[in-house]
Parts: sequence; structure tokens; C-alpha cells
Amino acid sequence: MSGKLYIIATPIGNLEDITLRALRILKEVDLIAAEDTRQTLKLLNHFEITKPLISYHRHNEEVKSNLLIDKLINGENIALVSDAGTPGICDPGEEVIKKAIEENIEVIPIPGACALINALIASGLDTKEFEFLGFLPLNKKLRKEKLREIQNSSKTIILYEAPHKMKTTLEDFKDILGDRKVVLARELTKIHEEFIRGDINYLLNKIDNIKGEMILIIEGAEKSQNREENELNSLSLEQHYEYYEKQGLDKKEIIKKIAKDRNVNKNEIYMKFI
Repeated sequence: MSGKLYIIATPIGNLEDITLRALRILKEVDLIAAEDTRQTLKLLNHFEITKPLISYHRHNEEVKSNLLIDKLINGENIALVSDAGTPGICDPGEEVIKKAIEENIEVIPIPGACALINALIASGLDTKEFEFLGFLPLNKKLRKEKLREIQNSSKTIILYEAPHKMKTTLEDFKDILGDRKVVLARELTKIHEEFIRGDINYLLNKIDNIKGEMILIIEGAEKSQNREENELNSLSLEQHYEYYEKQGLDKKEIIKKIAKDRNVNKNEIYMKFI
């Protein structure tokens, strides 16, 4: 009989945020697959749990997935954990879970801490509909497309971002979102836990030399605004120009507005009308 694969959420900071069920399973399994064995060992030592550990991270995921599947097929029960939070959510785990399902191995989630959900529920922004986008792409073209997607979405958006990139990301959002409400959740469940709430300009003035694990929550676009932007972008450039011209705007302001609507550099629009 095949073993079982347990997907165990671990604390994102405060070690008290682990369930009784998670502790029991960690004590019972034959093996623990950990993103960083050193980090997981700290957790196990704190709760006086002694179990064999195997490294399972982004750079060895393919090879180690096959190894773990072999062990599961041979009847071993395995717990999969990341450094913090829920495995598979911007952390290793997705590959071995897919392969386990393909092999008809039972996959059992053990719920617990998840940073994005904790950030959302304390943000004060709409929780009825939301999108989690993980980290923004590094590729400029893909990043531009993702920013456009955020601009047009009426849902609350949740992102992870590194501290050294946060200012650039907020400046990108300022260019396309204007004064949209945003919340920065920092160091959740830890001693220096902090929520910074306000518009994008307010956050930009608050984040010099900011450190720690960060989550950015962005207010969705108003649905009426969203509809108008989609309608404008379905126009030709000439029609788009005429739309603002009829409002009495000068050429410079029109070009700026069209560039913002279409999420392109204003120089690209300027070249079309010289």
C-alpha cells in the first residue's frame, strides 16, 4: 500500500501558529521533505520532534520529486513543509503534489498559516473577490502586461514583493493606478508586524530602508471605471485623441491620458501625433 503525502502549513513567524494536527503528523510520518532543512530543524527542535529530513527546494525539485514518489509508492508517509507558510504557494511543492496525484497517492492538506490570507483579512480592503498574483514578472514585457491586468481588475489584488524592489513597484503602480488605496503588510506574526495603509504616494513616503517579508494589497478598480477604460482602449488612437479633445484638453494632456489608458510610454503616443 502506498504511503500518504501530507502538505503541512508551518508558522510564518510566530511558532505558536502551528496546529495540533500538524504537530501530530510531523511526529508520525517517516520522513519530512523541507525547503531548507536548517529552518525546519529549528521548528522541530522547538517542539522536540526528531525525524529524518530531506532537502526539497526549487533547484532540486524535479530530481527530488521522483525520489519522494518512489518512497511514497514503497509505503512511506511523507510530510512536505516549506520554510514558512503553506507549501506550493510561491514555495516548492507543486511538482511533487502533481506527481503524487498521477500515481494515485493520497495527498492530504494540513491547513495553517498562509501569509496572503492573513494580510488580506487585516487590510481593510474588499475581501469578497480577490486575485493572488505571487511575485511580479522580472521580464519587462510580461511585467507590463501584468501591470495592465492589475489596472483593469475590479478585484482586490495581492502580491508578494522583495523589500529592495518595493519602491520601484509602487512607482510603477503610481503611473498606472493614480491614487488607488493600497496596504503594505510587513513581518506578519513577528515582533515588528506592521500594516501601512493609504494611497500609493503615502506608502512611497513611508518605505525608505524598509525591511522584512512584505505583502502588497491593492484596491480593485471601480467597475464603472474599468468599463470606461476598456471602451476607450477599443478605439483607434485617432478616436481616442478626439474623445479627450472634445473635453477641451490640450495636446500634451491628451497624450498623457492616452498613454496612461493604454499603459504605454507617452513618447510612443507623441510620435503618432507629431
